[in-house]
Formats: sequence, C-alpha cells, structure tokens
Amino acid sequence: MSAGTTDTTTHSVWRLVAAREVAVKLRDRNFLVSTALMLVLVVAAIGIQFVFAGHTETKKIAVQGSAGSSIVASASALAKSADAKLDLQPVAATSAADVEKHVTAGKADAGLLRAGDGWRLVGKSSRTTELATYLGQAVQQDAVRRNAAAAGTTLADLQRGADLSYDLLQPGGDDEGTARAGGVVFGMLFYLAALLFGMAIANSVVEEKQNRIVEIIASAIPLRQLLIGKIVGNTVLALAQVVLLSLVGVGGLLVTDNADLLDQLAPGIGWFLPFFLVGFLALAALWAVVGALATRSEDVQSTSAPMTALVAIVFFGGILATGTAQTVLSFVPIFSTIAMPARILTGGTAWWEAAASLVLALAGAYAILRLAERMYRRALLQTSHKMSFRQALRAGTE
Repeated sequence: MSAGTTDTTTHSVWRLVAAREVAVKLRDRNFLVSTALMLVLVVAAIGIQFVFAGHTETKKIAVQGSAGSSIVASASALAKSADAKLDLQPVAATSAADVEKHVTAGKADAGLLRAGDGWRLVGKSSRTTELATYLGQAVQQDAVRRNAAAAGTTLADLQRGADLSYDLLQPGGDDEGTARAGGVVFGMLFYLAALLFGMAIANSVVEEKQNRIVEIIASAIPLRQLLIGKIVGNTVLALAQVVLLSLVGVGGLLVTDNADLLDQLAPGIGWFLPFFLVGFLALAALWAVVGALATRSEDVQSTSAPMTALVAIVFFGGILATGTAQTVLSFVPIFSTIAMPARILTGGTAWWEAAASLVLALAGAYAILRLAERMYRRALLQTSHKMSFRQALRAGTE
C-alpha cells in the first residue's frame, strides 16, 4: 500500500468510529427506550390537544315555554360563532318548580326562568361562567329586539354605528405567547439532547480509558480521528432524534388543524435545526473532554459538573432572556442555538441577522473544537489521576 493511500485511510478512519458509535447507540436499550418515551410524550400531548380541541361540551338548560327555548338556541348560536365548543340544548319543563326540579335532580345543568321583565338563571351548587356569558348575551339581544319593535324600529337600526375595529400599529404581539412557547420547546430539545448524548459521550470515553482500550486505539489511529468520530456519530444521532420529534410535532399540528400555528413556527424550526447542529457539535467536543478528564466511571459525576451547569445556563438564558438581553445572546455562540430561533418566532428579525449569528456560531464552534481537541489529547492518556478543566486547559494551551 502506498504512503498516499495509507494517509488517506488514516484520515478517514473517523467514519468507522462514527459508524461504530451509531451502531452501538442503536443497540442500546436505554437510548431506544428514552427515544420511544419522548415520542410517546409528544404523541400523547398531541392526542390530548386533539381530543380537547375537537370536543364540544353539551349543556342542558331546563326551560318553560317557547320563549326560553328561543333564548337557549340564540345563546348556543353565539357560543358557536365564538368557537367556544359549547352546545346548549333546551329541556322542556312544565312549570318553574319543574325547572328547579330538573336542575336539582341533575337532569339539566341549569335552568332559565322568567323573572319579571327579565330572566333568572339557576344552577345547582356552583356557577358556570360560560353559561352566564352566552345566555346573558342572548337575553340582552332578545330584550333589545323586543324593545326596538315596541318603539317602531329595528335591532339593526339600534346597533348602527356600534362597530369597533381594532388595528395594531406594530402587529405580531398576539403571537408572543406562541413564540415564547416555541422558544421553550426549542430549549428543551437542545437541553435534553445536550445532557443525554453528552453524558453518553463522556461515559464512552472514560470506559475506553478505564479499560486501557484507548491505548491500543491511540497506537493505531490519531486521537483527533477518534474524537471526530465520536462527535460526528453522536451528533448524527442527536440531530436525527430532534428531526424525528419535529416531524411528529409538525404532523400533530396538521392533524389537529393548527396550520396557522405551523405557519408561525415554521421559520423558527427551519433555523433551529442548523443552529442545533452547530451548537451540539461544540458541546459534544466538550463532553468528550469531560470523559477524558476522568480515570474511572465514578469520576464522571464530578468532572461533568461544569458542563451540566453550562448546559443549564444556556437553557435558562435562552428561554428567559427578553428584549436587549435576548438580542445579545442570539449572537453569542451556543446561546444562539436557543435565543436566535426564539427571536425569529417573535417576528421582526431580518434573515441576515440569523445568517450572521449562524456564522458566529460556526466560528465559535470551530474555536471550541480546536481547544477541546488539545484538552482531550492531553487528558486522555493521563491515567494516574483525574484532571480538572483548568488543568487540561492549561496543559492543552502550553
């Protein structure tokens, strides 16, 4: 074999390492169970939303006479026009006492009785705001219609000039709640992936180090190739998991007839995936260092403390920051993984801002990868005692 062929083979061995990481992970029961559990949670949340979103609650109203039935029908129409998922059905009663009897016996949810010139709504033991709202509106419309007829005019004439339009000078505020919720979802996906896959990388590294397998590997391939393979393999799996969860979530929005919500979230999702990829690559390299710092599996708990804190800070900073703080964090590598997609969801963020942030994230990830490589190579072959990040950093920059 020629020297050129040998060099090419050596520099592509990371692919074998990455393939091995993927194969091992796909056979890992804990990984499969955790992925399935997250899918179940997403599907369950979508199912619950679908059931409640499409469920129309039926309320029976005991009434005496056709006038009461007409009021109930009008109230039901008002609820339907407001998309309140409330259906009101009149239940005929022979007298006022019979109306109250229906309510007391549970045959009706409420009763509607004449009270002088107006009406009286009766319940059993508690008040229902929705019933009072729509029945109250129906009673008012009926009263105005009758009074208009008595005055020789019409309801339309009485309501002329009563329309109120509502315009926004800076549209988009109505979607702020959805944007905040989307930012939290992005943050949770990144947080869980960074912790679950990060700890897996650290444990994989320390197991090879503890069993002295890494010494054999180091004599056969460059440690850089080993590090790249571990990072790439776990990044591919993490990205695949996030894409799978995103596809299930998008499918859920379509099934539950939330296409408008999907239109709002789509730009954020589209930008979140590349930001996730870049941010996870940087953290994956640091998690490999966490494993290299330890000499035994028991040491990972202490060597991983700084990384666990960093991931938590990124998560809470990304989802809680607002205004100027969010704008600043959206251009800070790793933090931008959550902050920039969250900003995009709120609207008003130019495409060049997201592109510039992604370029900065790439530059930051590259710097972290180079530094992490030096720390990893220095700490990996140190088997006499565990090291700290500071020691590895000092040794790695010497």
